[in-house]
Amino acid sequence: MQLDIIHTGDCLKILKTLPDDTVHCCVTSPPYYALRDYGMEAQIGRETTPKEYISRLTEVFTEVRRVLRPDGTLWLNISDTYAGKGNQGDFIDPKNPYGRNGQAVALNNKVEGCKPKDMIGIPWMLAFALRDTGWYLRNDIIWMKDNPMPESVKDRCARCYEHIFLFSKSKKYFFYYKAISEPIASATAERLKRGMRGGNKYGKPVPGQPQPQSINRPREHGEIKDSDINPLRNKRDVWKINTVPFKGGHYAAYPPKLVETCLLAGCPEGGIVLDPFMGSGTTGMVAAQMGRHFVGVELNPEYTELAYKRIGGEI
Repeated sequence: MQLDIIHTGDCLKILKTLPDDTVHCCVTSPPYYALRDYGMEAQIGRETTPKEYISRLTEVFTEVRRVLRPDGTLWLNISDTYAGKGNQGDFIDPKNPYGRNGQAVALNNKVEGCKPKDMIGIPWMLAFALRDTGWYLRNDIIWMKDNPMPESVKDRCARCYEHIFLFSKSKKYFFYYKAISEPIASATAERLKRGMRGGNKYGKPVPGQPQPQSINRPREHGEIKDSDINPLRNKRDVWKINTVPFKGGHYAAYPPKLVETCLLAGCPEGGIVLDPFMGSGTTGMVAAQMGRHFVGVELNPEYTELAYKRIGGEI
């Protein structure tokens, strides 16, 4: 399989040409349902119903699962859509109803089973559909942004997060948790150093057997030193990462820090990263910077050219 390449064309057709069990992880963000029109035939996201949208994505990610190594993972960024009234809907940005780069914004259609203004539940519809096809659904990570796209709504809270679902191909998979560990809270270290009088017992005494030992044995104040305390803890499932500006002609680019975090945990150095919806090339750019190889697919040839320029440092 050729590496560090972006294939231009329909992602499902191209994925079917890639060999089995070859890539270490997939980091991607497919077009969201009924939000943007990229002006391309066969584009995903403009389906008549959410069911059709989920069905098409399920086909794509079934091929992704085949291409992944047995220990591979999928990091899938997806957001929700609100049901509209057939000829009306919420624009992404009220100040730019046709998109900040001139793209037409798809209006939200009537949705079977949803009332106008209902949240459709696209992320979980997709997550459960992929789980049904054999994926292991391991995490729902919340990507929180302090600088989200503005919304003019007055009858609900403005949205500031998206989902990143972590899926694995197998029960056991590559996940380097140490690479994304985060510092413990200072209060945690102080609590450990203060000591404790008692301990939490586990189990119940059994006649004729030794008394169970304490999980947290009593300790004196100052017995535990700074050098005894692990300064890191497992990364939590809420990631606070702001969006960053991008000068190219693509305004659905996720921030490099998001991809970096996924790759640190999900792809070993020198490994191969797949992105079937390459867009502006963020996944490929970060992979190259981090010593990983990439394989991308992009429907729009203009975006393929844009992505290569970005990966090459021209943008």
